[in-house]
Amino acid sequence: MQPGAPPAGGLAKPRMIRSFAFTTQGRLHTTDIEAFLMPTLLADTALFLWVDLEKPTTQEAKFVLEDIFHFHPLSIEDCVSVSPSPKVDEYTPKEGDLFAPYLFMVIHAVDYSRKDGVFATSELNFFLGKNFLVTFHELPMKSIQVAAERCVKGSVHIARAPDRVAHTLLDGIVDNYKPALEELAFEISELESQVVENPARETLNRIIQIKKEVYHLRQIMGPQREVLSRFARGEFKLIRPHIVPYYRDVYDQLFHIHELALRHTDSLTGILQVYLNMASNQTSEVVKLLTLITVITTPLMVVGTWYGMNFKDMPELHAPLAYPVIIALTLAATLVAIWWFRKKNWF
Repeated sequence: MQPGAPPAGGLAKPRMIRSFAFTTQGRLHTTDIEAFLMPTLLADTALFLWVDLEKPTTQEAKFVLEDIFHFHPLSIEDCVSVSPSPKVDEYTPKEGDLFAPYLFMVIHAVDYSRKDGVFATSELNFFLGKNFLVTFHELPMKSIQVAAERCVKGSVHIARAPDRVAHTLLDGIVDNYKPALEELAFEISELESQVVENPARETLNRIIQIKKEVYHLRQIMGPQREVLSRFARGEFKLIRPHIVPYYRDVYDQLFHIHELALRHTDSLTGILQVYLNMASNQTSEVVKLLTLITVITTPLMVVGTWYGMNFKDMPELHAPLAYPVIIALTLAATLVAIWWFRKKNWF
């Protein structure tokens, strides 16, 4: 990685590894730091170092996480592998350890695609220390880009300390849940109309698919709430007491979003029940129609069956008006059946 200065008023072109050093007043000190300078900057108590790794190579990840920061092997293993659920662990150095105290956290960001009908999740890993923050992710993330731009501009001094920047990242991730759920709400609204107007098989498949995705979202948000609740309670010393209320606000937002996801689940359950009722009604209408046809045509079948026997001594065969009388009786019986069904409002 070659050093380079960002263009005036903005960030440099995104790289595999981006690094920033800020003063305790939140002003940008330097960027795109050479690796051999990072230990020196870490030793400077007047500076805060943020290193962002976006889809790094195995060698790059090993060099930064092991050789520069000397993180615990277990947290490095959790970082470079996919974690199925959010988590937070606190690491305190013991005898022989080279790392400073830090928090390791796994958080998932989400995005909903109406085209695919799925919630796409992307994992973000944090290493949060007293004067450093290391973020690790495989995919480009909007929250990282926005937070980096705000830190570089330095307009609100959010880069004074790692816990402030971590809060900004978490707040951005939670904010990105809202448009995803808004897309989902619009999709559910369309399903409600489709179920009433055209309860086809495709509609049922769509309901089941979206319900699975909402359940998947709740599986992510449940552990994520637990992680943020620990920050909201001020459980960690690396989060300064006056910053804890900001984390509590993020937790409250996530709690509200989780409740919204529960309501969406209830809505989908109701839509599924409506679909099943509509399908049952359609089946009943078909059975009713077939029954009506059977009953209405019964006189015709009885007469046809009777006269189909063609016995020589059947008295009706010798009556001069038998044919028109039988036709009249058949029509009369059929009309009476139709009149009775209409009287009962069966069709």
